[in-house]
Amino acid sequence: MTRIPTEIAKIERPSRALCDRLAEIGSATASSELNRVFGIRSVHIEGPQALVRGRKAVAGPALTLQFMPKREDLFKGGEYDNPELQLHRHVMYPAEAGDMIVVDACGDMSSGIFGEMMLTFFAGRGGLGVVVDGCIRDSGPARDIDVGIWVKGTTPNYHAQTSIVPWAVNVPVQCGGVLVMPGDIIVADDDGAIVVPAGLGEQLADVAGEHAEWEEFSRLRLSQGADLAKYYPLTDEVQDEYLAWKSAQEDGSGS
Repeated sequence: MTRIPTEIAKIERPSRALCDRLAEIGSATASSELNRVFGIRSVHIEGPQALVRGRKAVAGPALTLQFMPKREDLFKGGEYDNPELQLHRHVMYPAEAGDMIVVDACGDMSSGIFGEMMLTFFAGRGGLGVVVDGCIRDSGPARDIDVGIWVKGTTPNYHAQTSIVPWAVNVPVQCGGVLVMPGDIIVADDDGAIVVPAGLGEQLADVAGEHAEWEEFSRLRLSQGADLAKYYPLTDEVQDEYLAWKSAQEDGSGS
């Protein structure tokens, strides 16, 4: 069977206020600002898509779960054999409100990493979402659980039924071609999920917040028929107009 860890590595969680700021900014702006300001080429976890679209964006620290190819001399257990030795459970045990779970499932499309009961447990712990480089099962009832789910697909099979097995918890993993460290901040919405390096969260929230603010002004002016060349991105020609609008927003005197 898969080895059970004697102690799950603990993560250092960012403040809820910071995560909320990043969720408000969203994955697209956060991704582009990580590239523009910090030189990180891509933080997009490619492949997983929102199982239910239209949910509010979420952001929270990553608990990680690593799967490996199955080797039958090391793993012979069935779905309910020695359940406490099955590591996909143990990534959820240390979960706190606001956490995200990120799973390196090897891109496998035949194993359902979590099902209805496991996702229900995670939601009950206050978990915000799971991002799986692979599949879940029980997708019908899973859609009604109050937790965000980003996956490549769905399957009726259980987690270790086919060719992969859970191997380690809270270790560095790759998910969708991106390195995820335990404690990194995951921002996820309808565009997908991205990884914000934990040490850059505060700086990113500041610069991306400024970006989101001027985009709000640009969006308003473009909706009124303004010149795209002047208003997106903002040019020096309209900076005074933008600053006046910003001031009016701050004192509640205009739009």
